[in-house]
Amino acid sequence: MEVEGCGSFSRESSAQTCSIPPSCASEPRSLEECMAILSDPQRGPAMLTDAEVMSLVSSCKILNYKLEGILETPERGVAIRREMLSLKLPVSSALACLPYKGYDYSKVMGACCENVIGYMPVPVGVAGPLLLDNQQFHVPMATTEGCLVASTNRGCRAISLSGGCNSKILADSMTRGPVVRLPSACRAAEVKIWLDTSDGFSMVKEAFDETSRFARLEKLLVCVAGRNLYIRFQSQTGDAMGMNMLSKGTEQALRRLKQHFPDMEVLSVSGNYCTDKKPAAINWILGRGKSAVCEATIPGQVVKEVLKSSTAALVDLNISKNLVGSAMAGSVGGFNAHSANIVAAIYIACGQDPAQTVGSSSCITQMEAAGPDGEDLYISCTMPSIELGTVGGGTNLPPQQACLQMLGVTSPNQPGENARQLARVVCATVLAGELSLMAALAAGHLVKSHMTHNRSKTNLPELALAKSKTTVP
Repeated sequence: MEVEGCGSFSRESSAQTCSIPPSCASEPRSLEECMAILSDPQRGPAMLTDAEVMSLVSSCKILNYKLEGILETPERGVAIRREMLSLKLPVSSALACLPYKGYDYSKVMGACCENVIGYMPVPVGVAGPLLLDNQQFHVPMATTEGCLVASTNRGCRAISLSGGCNSKILADSMTRGPVVRLPSACRAAEVKIWLDTSDGFSMVKEAFDETSRFARLEKLLVCVAGRNLYIRFQSQTGDAMGMNMLSKGTEQALRRLKQHFPDMEVLSVSGNYCTDKKPAAINWILGRGKSAVCEATIPGQVVKEVLKSSTAALVDLNISKNLVGSAMAGSVGGFNAHSANIVAAIYIACGQDPAQTVGSSSCITQMEAAGPDGEDLYISCTMPSIELGTVGGGTNLPPQQACLQMLGVTSPNQPGENARQLARVVCATVLAGELSLMAALAAGHLVKSHMTHNRSKTNLPELALAKSKTTVP
């Protein structure tokens, strides 16, 4: 029986193996006989014991990574893989607390993960309501860091009491930057000059656009390093995050380019000029994915009563910490307090690639005194490279789809609008998190709050726990 509203978990554990005739279970069968049973449509894998399946895997008659597809249920394949793996681990019971039953592996196969041995439950909290562009959002956040959801929630409350925040999408395009090599640096320069012409761009664009209903090549940024040529393809990708779409179009465009320049060698469809999942000034300056900005003005009374701080203290700390401190550290895109915290939590909850938190959390937080008496706080967060999507990959998994539905970014809409809305929510939630953490730092409350909410008493020795009860107010 499926849980209401979600097709990925079941209330009752499914059977691990089908019933096996006593004669089959009592006498081990040969590999040849097991293979005959496996290939017989009338019998099939349901008539093999788990031990026999493992024997077929060990003898390479069944490939380990194909277990889910070959057996009668994907879950049985996962269970057998776990059992085989457990025999090789330093602690044979290591996987006992990693759950695997009742999960819809059909949505994982060929899409999200390989060699599956279970799934990882992560607590999901909710922050909000977040009042953004005159709409309320309840933001799901998957995290194991105590205080994060509570702190973000406080920022959301401050924003809502202030009339909300406003946002805009500044740009929307994913990039892929292959590297190709020419016989000489001068020849590489010739190719660059040709690509910079309207004829060169048009030829590449025609090939690129043939590969997708959504991807339309908008720009090429080309640079030369010796005889290597780096070409940054840029295109909108609808509601998908778009890396596969860009890669497909880029490969087709490079094939067409090689027809025009036969002496060109394609080294890699990705030459790190994209740049994906690595800190890069090019993304900070030119943007990648969705570029967004969000702003709010927090009345002085809200700053004082909800954030327990003052506008003057927050503005001063923001300059000293987020601007000067980050500059002293040589940061690229790190002019914020903890943007990555919020981005990662939303990404995990909503089926995004957590590795893209690297570029997506680039953010500059700015604060100014506002209002006639300077008691109000103006805050903005500018994020040039929010890499996300609302279709494809992990967004198709039912729990992650539920979190996207919470935010209202799964309904039919103009292509790309759901993804842009999710980017606006991410940027606004980052703003809420920045407000609250900066206020906690300015007031000296950070350590106290983490000691209260982020220190599991189950991990403390009994003596320390008894002592904490008498010394911590």
